Amino acid sequence: MRGVFKGSIVAIVTPFFDDGKIDFATLERLVEWQIESGTDGIVPCGTTGESPTLSHEEHEAVVAAVVAAVRKRIPVLAGAGSNNTTESLRLVRFAEKAGADGALVITPYYNKPTPAGLVAHYQTIAAATRLPIVMYNVPGRTGINLLPETVALLAQTPNIIGIKEASGSLDQVSSILQLCKIDVLSGDDGLTLPIMAVGGCGVISVVANVAPKKMVAMTRAMLKGDLANAERLHREVYPLCKALFVETNPIPVKAALAMMGKIRENLRLPLVPLSAAQRVPLAEVVRAIGEGG
Repeated sequence: MRGVFKGSIVAIVTPFFDDGKIDFATLERLVEWQIESGTDGIVPCGTTGESPTLSHEEHEAVVAAVVAAVRKRIPVLAGAGSNNTTESLRLVRFAEKAGADGALVITPYYNKPTPAGLVAHYQTIAAATRLPIVMYNVPGRTGINLLPETVALLAQTPNIIGIKEASGSLDQVSSILQLCKIDVLSGDDGLTLPIMAVGGCGVISVVANVAPKKMVAMTRAMLKGDLANAERLHREVYPLCKALFVETNPIPVKAALAMMGKIRENLRLPLVPLSAAQRVPLAEVVRAIGEGG
């Protein structure tokens, strides 16, 4: 199962109408634009898709809509995480039923399970589905770190095939790859090149919402061993990597997409639109790097 998810995988935004309802027509247009741009995979209902504010019914509807729009042209890695193992199971089972190609499962947040609890969580989910599972480690949001030793233990489960690593630590990535065979995807756009340089296979990207072709080109260059070209593209997109995180994700990326005419700049509370002080600097970066079409 390994190797299914590699290259530039976009963590796609969930567009909303002014009344807060999901704009499925715009979502489908975003999916089509990503596919036309060469994107290697799509993650619906991740953090960038504002999954914490989606109802269970909305979450399922977004996953189903993305699967339907993609039509098996590229893999769909459905966000299916929770701090409740039973709820994660339900989301993973729905993703499988809907036709997704895998499930992205975040470490349980807030309740801070022990390493033994994390092993039980992921093994319980993996045993209940045929889908490939990609774990998601983002200590800055969850309050816990999925340690390399725990990753290595979980990698022995056949359908736990990968990890989205957003600890910000190249040492941790190197330790994971030293201890086991597992697909490592960067969870930090700005660290994609160095993570791939030590053995990662791609990125689950926020930046790809705005500059999909450049992220595709950079990751493909790294996969081919063309470091010079990859470094050049990294330097081109790095200002966007910084600009899209000046405030909490996905606030800046939704502002950028609205500047590009792709979506309405609507978020759900407690997230609010980008502050006035950040708009001019973001607009300058988007004009320089963002991709139209």
